[in-house]
Amino acid sequence: MNTRQVDFSGMDVRRSILAVASPMLAAQVLNLLYNIIDRIYIGKLPGEGAVALAGLGLCFPVITMVTAFANLFGQGGAPLCSIARGRQDLAGAQTIMNNACFMLVCTGIVLTVLGILFHRPLLYLFGASDTTYPYASGYMNIYLLGTVFVMLSLGMNPYINSQGFARIGMKTVILGAVINIILDPILIFACGLGVRGAAIATIISQLCSAIWVLHFLTKGRAELKLRFGGFSPDPACIWGITKLGISTFVMSFTNGLVQIVCNSTLQTFGGDLYISVMTVVNSVREVAQTPVMALSDGASPVISYNYGAGQIDLMKRAIRFMTLTCFGYTLGIWGLISAFPEFFIRVFNQDPVLLAKTVPCLHIYFFGFFMMAFQYTGQCVFKSLNKSRQAVFFSLFRKVIIVAPLTLLLPHIGGLGIMGIFLAEPVSNFIGGLACYITMRRTVLSRFTRPEKHITNT
Repeated sequence: MNTRQVDFSGMDVRRSILAVASPMLAAQVLNLLYNIIDRIYIGKLPGEGAVALAGLGLCFPVITMVTAFANLFGQGGAPLCSIARGRQDLAGAQTIMNNACFMLVCTGIVLTVLGILFHRPLLYLFGASDTTYPYASGYMNIYLLGTVFVMLSLGMNPYINSQGFARIGMKTVILGAVINIILDPILIFACGLGVRGAAIATIISQLCSAIWVLHFLTKGRAELKLRFGGFSPDPACIWGITKLGISTFVMSFTNGLVQIVCNSTLQTFGGDLYISVMTVVNSVREVAQTPVMALSDGASPVISYNYGAGQIDLMKRAIRFMTLTCFGYTLGIWGLISAFPEFFIRVFNQDPVLLAKTVPCLHIYFFGFFMMAFQYTGQCVFKSLNKSRQAVFFSLFRKVIIVAPLTLLLPHIGGLGIMGIFLAEPVSNFIGGLACYITMRRTVLSRFTRPEKHITNT
């Protein structure tokens, strides 16, 4: 097991960021495979691929919301851990990690029970029809049984990365992804379980990832270890984690909200076919945005650590490098998707009718995708510096204030119909991305007027 630890205090912040971001990129690409592989296989089920794909798409809000709760205590506590480590407060950092783990397990149990009890009305609320409900229900009920595993593997992995063990964090996801890839064709096709087989493969792989994470954080070479002997929940610590994590939670949770609004509106204007279209478009978006997420996640502990250590010049250099790299990547991937849309679509389904409907939707949805770089950069800085109020506001601003209302409104304007639903995303990218980044520059970075100045009031 390679447990090489990255030193966040080094003068070469680019190398530090890339040392964390590279394995995190590999990890996030593989994590993406959990659901992408499911969609690829399910989209190829003989005679029912398109309908099954729509059913799986209806489960996206549930998957997104489980991820949101994992991020609440994972991404919420990890920057605080890094700041504490920068200040050499290892006891405080360990307290944060222990309380986060406790909340992840408790929340996972509650989500499992509520999700199974109310899955039917939820799925119809999400836009299910009598045709797609059996597929969605078959996947959702099984997936929910593994919620605690998902919470632990996704929620505790940031605490490995925040200590500089990015390669171990990468191996967490590699383990689960490889198992998922192996089990998917066996359970979906060989055992004839269809969407249920995909869900079973997912929860088994997440179980293995969770075991790996817990083993490293209890018996491995981690600097901070999980210790529950004499543990009692610390309300103040949990509240601090929640305050910062709420921004990432809101970002993930509102993604689920937007998916619900989109699916319901698409069901009204286009039926099951366009829910399949949105499933493909969302899949392409997840692939496209993964490197940006990895880079911002890789920069976050470097920014937090140097902020905690008072190394403001290194912190600002890390932010500058992250911004330029994210912008260059998003501009390039937008060009590729615009030039070769059919290539990206055919990865998930080759049905000629679905392909013809998806191409124009993909062009509209990804217009100006490079503006997302500013959203991710601004949110990363707010989160890394423990600016919870700004982070929460801009999470809500883009999705709840812009995307959701436009998704409901635009289809009724100028005969836009279906295209209006897909147009809401690029509009929000321009408005939300610029607003978030400009606010971050003017209200946060402008406070650090000299390299040696360290502002501790958050």
